[in-house]
Amino acid sequence: MTSRPANGTANGTDSSGSGDIDRTLELLWDTGPRPSRGPKPGLSVDRIVDTAIHIADAEGLDAVSMRRVATELGTGAMSLYRYVPGKAELLDLMLDRVRFPERPNGDTDTGSWRAALESAARDALAVHRRHPWLLRVNQSRPLLGPRALATLEHLLGRIRPMGLTDPELVSTVVMIDGYVVGAARTQVHQEEAARSTGLSDAEFYGAQVPALEKAMATGAYPTLASLSPDTFAFTAGFDHFEFGLGRILDGLEVLVQQRGEAG
Repeated sequence: MTSRPANGTANGTDSSGSGDIDRTLELLWDTGPRPSRGPKPGLSVDRIVDTAIHIADAEGLDAVSMRRVATELGTGAMSLYRYVPGKAELLDLMLDRVRFPERPNGDTDTGSWRAALESAARDALAVHRRHPWLLRVNQSRPLLGPRALATLEHLLGRIRPMGLTDPELVSTVVMIDGYVVGAARTQVHQEEAARSTGLSDAEFYGAQVPALEKAMATGAYPTLASLSPDTFAFTAGFDHFEFGLGRILDGLEVLVQQRGEAG
């Protein structure tokens, strides 16, 4: 048995892979012993994970505990431990479920490597916006179950025609994921700020206009003063996510072309 310290870090961030690694992998791959029928008919790992995700989506990750999940399922916490060792392992099962949804049977995407990366990035952004608690989790050491491997297999298969080395292909996936997480964090935090303050972005920045106009009038900020009124996100529908994603992919296009010419 490969054990790890209790879930979480010194700064309060939950971490993937911080539970019993062997047991979690058994649950992910469905290779471990199955619990005998317990006092709560219909209780299963899937129901436990789905319930935990529902709680996290509605109230945040801090609201998720074995006791709370058990209460939602109408059973005692001890019944859950027959299926999942604890919250650390439950978190890894939650991550696997929301980050790597099952693909429909026969879903074989076609198209260029660029289209594959665009689709992966947009899908990942949507996942983070549906499940903002993901941003609370340190996922630098993920556990790789069948869903994660199937997703990675599918994406790498579609971008292999780029002609990059194997480490470069994996680094491309890591780079896109890092960009998405950063963009998602900004979007989710903006939405959280609007909810907590009751002010929209336009209202928040609009309240600063008088002070900013005075600052611009001093002549100390000529470049900022020369920008068009619709420059900033709160006054226009400019899609910063799509712009940034496009420039990353443009850079990869140059690299792919260089490799093709060198080959």
